[in-house]
Amino acid sequence: MKIIAPDFDLEKTLNCGQVFHWQKIGNAFAGTIDQLPISVEQHGAILKIHAATRELDGLKPSSSKRSGNVEAGRRDALERVVARYFALDYPLSKICAAFPHDPVMTAARDFCRGLRIIRQPRWECLATFITSSMKQVAHIRQISLTLRKRYGESKPILGHEIFAFPSAERIATLTEPELRTCALGYRAKNLLATARLVATGDADLEAWSKLPDGELRARLCELPGVGAKVANCVMLFAYERLRAFPIDVWIERTLRQHYFPRKRKVTAQGLREFCDRYFGEHGGYAQQYLFHHARRGRRAG
Repeated sequence: MKIIAPDFDLEKTLNCGQVFHWQKIGNAFAGTIDQLPISVEQHGAILKIHAATRELDGLKPSSSKRSGNVEAGRRDALERVVARYFALDYPLSKICAAFPHDPVMTAARDFCRGLRIIRQPRWECLATFITSSMKQVAHIRQISLTLRKRYGESKPILGHEIFAFPSAERIATLTEPELRTCALGYRAKNLLATARLVATGDADLEAWSKLPDGELRARLCELPGVGAKVANCVMLFAYERLRAFPIDVWIERTLRQHYFPRKRKVTAQGLREFCDRYFGEHGGYAQQYLFHHARRGRRAG
């Protein structure tokens, strides 16, 4: 099926460091949205979507399509899942127009045009960013794919085998040495401990969606392997808290170089307060644009 996706860049959105498992196959990207395997190919403002019919049977069509034919219901359900995942409902032009008008932010906005913040499954996002500590994007991607292949469910699509991310319940049954074989290192202990908290319900990720930002961040930071940066990533990518502004090495370097060029001593707290005040309610989008531009912009330029 085809979906209209104006003001959207699929490649930038999938390769900007917010999600790590999509694989380029020809002109398309293959991956999973939660447990649903799909292939997505972009042609201008149109997304061409492939999904297995048997995988669509578990999706619920909208109420207006439930009384119609089965195929229409499947298409309706698939369109809603894809559009929600890629956040095609976000008013991206208005968000970008609200960015601060400075040379650095303007260059990042122009370079990242069409990049959208994905709505990720909460456990998958949390687990992935726990494994991201002190790792580059390529390494995080390799860890994610290894976890999927070893412990996730196989999901064929267009003649290729891809894998869904293993559930917290599945990870909770493993041992730390087993997880260390996935190149997790010390992160294995944290991932296992957090998986067991989520699996038992002691950490109710879905119920936490109702918490205000400050309390949500505090709850996330109580989990093993979650500090301020990982908590803000999960808030931004899994809870749609668009004000969350993760600060990693790339972003800290960008902030210090361009916004505090003559001030040598700026504390981490000072940077956080500046970002919240200066970038405002869509700070998460500004962060992702600055991050992707810092990593890819110079290389492209």
